[in-house]
Amino acid sequence: MAAKTSTKTTGYRCAECGWTTAKWVGRCGECQVWGSVSEVGAVTVRTTAAARAERPAIPIGQVDARRAEARSTGVGEFDRVLGGGLVPGAVVLVAGEPGIGKSTLLLDVAARAARTGEGSTGEGSTVLYVTGEESAAQVRLRAERIEAMASSLFLASETDLATVLGQVDAVQPDLVVVDSVQTISSGEVEGAAGNVSQVREVAASLIQVAKSRGIAVLLVGHVTKDGSIAGPRVLEHLVDVVVQFEGDRHSRLRLVRAVKNRYGPTDEVGCFDLSDVGIVGLPDPSGLFLSRGTLTVPGTCVTVTLEGRRPLMTEVQALVAKSEIPTPRRATSGLDSSRVAMIIAVLARRAGAPIGSSDVYLSTVGGVRLTEPASDLAVALAIASAVTDRPVVEHAVAFGELGLAGELRPVTGIPRRLGEAARLGFRTAYVPAGVLGSGPTPEGMNVVECPDVRSAVEAALHPGRG
Repeated sequence: MAAKTSTKTTGYRCAECGWTTAKWVGRCGECQVWGSVSEVGAVTVRTTAAARAERPAIPIGQVDARRAEARSTGVGEFDRVLGGGLVPGAVVLVAGEPGIGKSTLLLDVAARAARTGEGSTGEGSTVLYVTGEESAAQVRLRAERIEAMASSLFLASETDLATVLGQVDAVQPDLVVVDSVQTISSGEVEGAAGNVSQVREVAASLIQVAKSRGIAVLLVGHVTKDGSIAGPRVLEHLVDVVVQFEGDRHSRLRLVRAVKNRYGPTDEVGCFDLSDVGIVGLPDPSGLFLSRGTLTVPGTCVTVTLEGRRPLMTEVQALVAKSEIPTPRRATSGLDSSRVAMIIAVLARRAGAPIGSSDVYLSTVGGVRLTEPASDLAVALAIASAVTDRPVVEHAVAFGELGLAGELRPVTGIPRRLGEAARLGFRTAYVPAGVLGSGPTPEGMNVVECPDVRSAVEAALHPGRG
């Protein structure tokens, strides 16, 4: 006689009213409560056993804040972006396109950090520069070219994570530079260097060393063709600071901005000049973005843009020519083409500018890129000046956001913009209406409020009217 086999049936019960059912449902059939039905006897919460804390929690007032004080890197513009300098134990990711100057800047930072204290104590900070893309000899030649030699700067050409950690143990550095994180690989993880698993493992290991030993770490990161940082997105979450290196390969100007910063603001921008002898900070870069011509030429207008909290004078140049093809060309350099198309349409419709059958070419001076809406008015005035062949008033600036109805909208940072313009010798400013009460007007500055683009064109190109 065959033995009877018992089958265990699983039941589900509502935690609110006790209603039972043979299968799971999202809503209780008795009390109509959502999400209250669960399996009878099932473990609903999985917990981890508590472990003894090696470092017990202490009152917040007893935490030593000196351990989070920033130390200068010796490069003022880089310190500005970092929020004062490098914090011991901080991990900074520096990303940018190939050949833009990341390695040159960080080698200069490493050398300046290694020289710190040499004049007083005879000993500088110990810095370890790990290169996975070049040989130590190549880095030595670059260091000689940019005068970045220091006795306590150590070089290591390594691509294995375990060897890199061994170098850290041997040198005991205060600062580690890894160029780049995508070239280092771990033997404990499958896959080639640069894949998602390898980048995550390498970054996590270096971060653990930085936090446990109080070592500042600078990581060089590659970017993809669309400009985003290569590797897993979690890499940006793991590090303390993410710094983006920007600039045109055909221009000497380089902008460094913080995308993420746990120790300072993210609205600061550092300006650098990249040349054959290295990279130099520019405390006052406004002169780079203005043309050297002394004559007032139609088709030019100067604006004041805010890069972070720093005002920069930028010149916009426009050329309007008769088109030889049915579809006129709209070419831009340093400006957003879609926004320029909108400004041209508003200028033609609201100010009556005859642009429809003409080619329009727009460019910025110095290779700077304007993305701020405050530059709309300067772009519109430059185009209107080129169309009418009449120059804008001499020593004048313009800033304001342009709406589709032709109105000019106020922008932020009016006092800083006017102050920078006055410092560089500009005497007239065309601004949106209602901004005079936002702050004091610099002495000698004539501020002309314009409610719409038509009145701004009339005031800037025909100042004698009315």
